[in-house]
Amino acid sequence: MGVLNEKPLLILGGGLMGLAVAHELAKKGKRVEVLSRSRLEAAGFVAAGMLAPHAEGLKGDLLNIGQISLQRQPKWIESIESNSKMSCGLKNCGIVVPFESEKDCESYPTFNFGETLNRDALVKEIPGLSKRWKLGLLFKQDGQIDNRRLLMRALEKACVELGVHFQEGVEVIEIIKDSNKFKGVKIKDINGNIKLLESKEAVLCCGAWSKQIIKTLPIFPVKGQMLSIQGPKQILKRIVFGPGIYLVPRDDGLIIVGATSEREVGFQDGLTPKGQSELKEGIESLVPELNQLPHMERWWGFRPCTTDEGPLLGMSSVNGLWLATGHYRNGVLLAAITAELIGKSICSLPMSEEESNLLFKFRWNRF
Repeated sequence: MGVLNEKPLLILGGGLMGLAVAHELAKKGKRVEVLSRSRLEAAGFVAAGMLAPHAEGLKGDLLNIGQISLQRQPKWIESIESNSKMSCGLKNCGIVVPFESEKDCESYPTFNFGETLNRDALVKEIPGLSKRWKLGLLFKQDGQIDNRRLLMRALEKACVELGVHFQEGVEVIEIIKDSNKFKGVKIKDINGNIKLLESKEAVLCCGAWSKQIIKTLPIFPVKGQMLSIQGPKQILKRIVFGPGIYLVPRDDGLIIVGATSEREVGFQDGLTPKGQSELKEGIESLVPELNQLPHMERWWGFRPCTTDEGPLLGMSSVNGLWLATGHYRNGVLLAAITAELIGKSICSLPMSEEESNLLFKFRWNRF
């Protein structure tokens, strides 16, 4: 266990990635303090929770890290549920990707990982699917987590149970360093007071806001608008992942619909008629009858995107300041492997060649 009078390791950001890393480090005996401006802003609260490295057609290193994290997901979730005594809503429901032509289907980057469905099989999997879709791929290995209602709350509880301390309403203004060595952060607390928090180590998990703290990071926000509709239980058994639109059914009949991809609007808050219209048209293009269901919620968030859409992992340019950010659309999928890699790095634990290679592939200065 950590020495009582030592300065806690700081987690900068209280979203999914911050909580995942905090939980992992607390399990390893570290004293951890999470600094969060507003956890409800976090992408982890607004994402759909898909675990879809194959259905999303990931390629290269991103597919590799996605597959590795998917394999480690059950053990990671088991640990969170054990510490929190709460369910995370992990479900291996499978994901269907529909196509208009055989050519489109066979040229999909992850074609070889899926089961090909003809039109009859496709409609059996997704009743009411629009006639434009002629065949599809079923990725039985992909699934989902109910991040918005279950995972985030369970992670918070697990962290508290392990002694993690939280400061909510805190804005990190500046990184304090001496000879390129991390010394702490300057913060503005909820009352507007400027304070200095000293620490030898920290992990930057600020998602889309990371560049505001380290100007050199190649991260920018991509806004996404979403909505949910309420149907009867089991109205959809599989996730449907179409071009620019997806439908994620929960066990109680709630269906998460997402998401717009707005790269040019920065941190512009709020819903827009254009964005909501896109979602409605997306539902119509996949399963038209779902547009008759009542709308329950509408919301938006900001994905942390990098130049190559891959995360930034490992030590930053400042010694003692680690990075776990820039996960773009794959934060929920990559949380398990990110927590494990950062936990092992900080605690100087042995790593496999595969793990060391992932840290190298997703280092911050790879561009």
